Amino acid sequence: MKKVFLVLIIVLAVIFTGVKITNRKGAEKYTEVTFWTLQMSDFSSYMNSIIKEFETANPDIKIKWIDVPFSEGEKRTLASVLSDNPPDLINLNPDFSALLAQKGALYEIDTDLMKDFNQDIIDAVKYNGKLYLIPWYATSAVTIYNKDLVKQAGVSVPQTYEQMAQIAPQIRKTGAYVMLPNITENDTMLRILNKYGINSAENINSEKSVQVFDFFKKLYQEDLIPKESITQTHREALEKYMAEQIVFFQSGANFLNMIKENAPSTYEKTDVAPQFKGELGQNDFSLMNFIIPLKAAHKAEALKFALFITNEKNQLELGRLTNVLATNDRALRNDFYKEYSQDDLIAKARVISAQQLLYITPAPKTNRNQKDINTLVNTAVQEVLLNKDATQNILNRVAKNWKDLNN
Repeated sequence: MKKVFLVLIIVLAVIFTGVKITNRKGAEKYTEVTFWTLQMSDFSSYMNSIIKEFETANPDIKIKWIDVPFSEGEKRTLASVLSDNPPDLINLNPDFSALLAQKGALYEIDTDLMKDFNQDIIDAVKYNGKLYLIPWYATSAVTIYNKDLVKQAGVSVPQTYEQMAQIAPQIRKTGAYVMLPNITENDTMLRILNKYGINSAENINSEKSVQVFDFFKKLYQEDLIPKESITQTHREALEKYMAEQIVFFQSGANFLNMIKENAPSTYEKTDVAPQFKGELGQNDFSLMNFIIPLKAAHKAEALKFALFITNEKNQLELGRLTNVLATNDRALRNDFYKEYSQDDLIAKARVISAQQLLYITPAPKTNRNQKDINTLVNTAVQEVLLNKDATQNILNRVAKNWKDLNN
């Protein structure tokens, strides 16, 4: 009876304190931090080595790592964060993190702890002036292009969207299109608009915005970009690039490996340049981050582990494994992100991409109801390109609906 009572006491301790008790003599106690990532199982050796190193330095903390399929990430995260027992640390993207912050479901991060990070990125991902995430890694698209087709067309590699449009007729004579811009996928159009200073319900229907929408309308109606530009995704643009049906493809440096493996003959003709710029001259970027749910049982330990994963050493090692960009400023100053040999195309793309992170201001701000705003703008793109109404009228409706979403 005494043994049964003792077991019951131990079980209750586990349930109510979250403390795990080992079977070793001395009943050693430790805190277990539940940690979710999105589709990182291919890098399990890296993740496990970081976890082991952290646990060695912090014997009172154990990390329970769970890798979640990318397609299930948002659904599972939302369900867990709104429950009373969420994971302690979760890998997400900024848009969904902002949605959770909007719901009051996230723990606020002290910005004084973020001094080692790229401060433009930190400023860009704040929600209502507060920080609810820790940046993990970034990408910044480069322009991947077919140098043989550029030479055949007798043109130079464009640096801006306007220059891209100017050479589009010459490119078309080669039988290829200049690019497939995917302007109705996710927030692609909003990123382009931000490069012209258009980033709110107040200026989405401005004269400048009408010009940008009509710019793509002209390309579309004159058959200078594929008709699939209003329906197809980034993945399909990659396939068209590998088939040499488009000359320019804007994407992360990591896509070069796919081209090399799946279309080696196209890869031999491939070079890279900086991404196309707009009127303001800044670059856009994508980010993956960590969040700590407000209801997490072990916030302090989760934050300590997150800062360990994102330190200079560990971010640099992840960059070497995956070709993503560090968000830690010290890591970004490493020669790995500054130097390359002329015969290493992937390294060249990485260096160009890393340098672009130095010029990202003004970056797009995440809004309330961001996904709904994306849908509004993407629907407007389709209506404009298909000539459903005057561009100004379409954008006036977008401005009204956007304002309604913010109220």
